[in-house]
Amino acid sequence: MSRRAEITDAAISTLARDRMRGLTHRAVDRAAGLPEGSASYYFRTRRALLQAAVERLAELTNTDMLGGAAALPLPDLDLDDLAAMTAALIEGWLTTGRERQLARYELSLEATRRPELRQTLVASGAAIRAVVADLFAGAGVVEPRQRAADFAAFLDGLLFDQIAGAGGRELTGADLRATISRLLMAVTGTRA
Repeated sequence: MSRRAEITDAAISTLARDRMRGLTHRAVDRAAGLPEGSASYYFRTRRALLQAAVERLAELTNTDMLGGAAALPLPDLDLDDLAAMTAALIEGWLTTGRERQLARYELSLEATRRPELRQTLVASGAAIRAVVADLFAGAGVVEPRQRAADFAAFLDGLLFDQIAGAGGRELTGADLRATISRLLMAVTGTRA
């Protein structure tokens, strides 16, 4: 792992733990276990550190998505396979990837005030939706791009609900798969 990636990963951890206000070069240095001044050497400003964190999150998310999609049985993809892959991905983001999701939500809110961050987030979201649209097209879903955008938005809401605990229920792996199957049926207009 490069020093830049090490620092941006520490920035992501700092965002998840200490929120936006706690993100300082010094806090990132401590989180990474690096000498003071290391983060500011690679990322001179807080703005550059934020931008790097957004880009790193996009890179990690795209890697997760493409890894999950690569495991699918193409070209004979069906929606059950897609539901299983998606449930595994979401479950990973709720457990071992929870910190990244917390940081992503912090950065998403910050991006409403910083157009340069928003650009990167929008591009990352478009890449995710494109992967889903390709999978939908492979499964024979009509209007795959629009339906992929809807599905991604619903999944983001489900993920946020589970991270924030707003819905008052914690879904197990089986619950996630059933919920995602219902979402897929609703979005794609198919039946079980």
